[in-house]
Amino acid sequence: MAEDDLRWETLDSQTAYSCPGFDVVTDDVRFPDGTEDEYDYLSEPPAVVILPFTPDEEVVVIEEWRQAVDRINRGLPVGGVEPDDESLAAAARRELREETGYEAESVSQMTTVEPANGIADSVLHFFVARDCRPTAAQDLDHNESIRTDTTSFEELRAAVAADDVRDGRTALGVLYYELVED
Repeated sequence: MAEDDLRWETLDSQTAYSCPGFDVVTDDVRFPDGTEDEYDYLSEPPAVVILPFTPDEEVVVIEEWRQAVDRINRGLPVGGVEPDDESLAAAARRELREETGYEAESVSQMTTVEPANGIADSVLHFFVARDCRPTAAQDLDHNESIRTDTTSFEELRAAVAADDVRDGRTALGVLYYELVED
């Protein structure tokens, strides 16, 4: 079956709810069989996920309060791409600096994924940052509570394997790096 045979036609689109960070969008759609219905999804700006290594090959990790799950989350620095970012790599460098106070000698893109494309238009761009050094204080947003630490990649990978790291972005970044990059 050709891809066009699966395509839905968007008849109308409107924002049902908007808040800082994301929108809930309602599309009026026509399915390939001609029937029509509404489809709701979460819409948010693209984000960068950074796997930052120090010169000693330690990984810079963060601990952050996550209100939605009512606990501290341990993981990689992650943040939204902003309109004034010159590139995705620039966004990765900015987010690393803001959330951790570290700056990278180099950054390279690993992969891009759509983590929940059945319910959201989210796009995550994964980067590896090398030779990261603490250079400044964190520059956190008003709604961020973040503590910075370092760990070995092996310890982080073991924590992912032991189900101690619940953040999907971190788990995917670590596993992708292990599979493809290492």
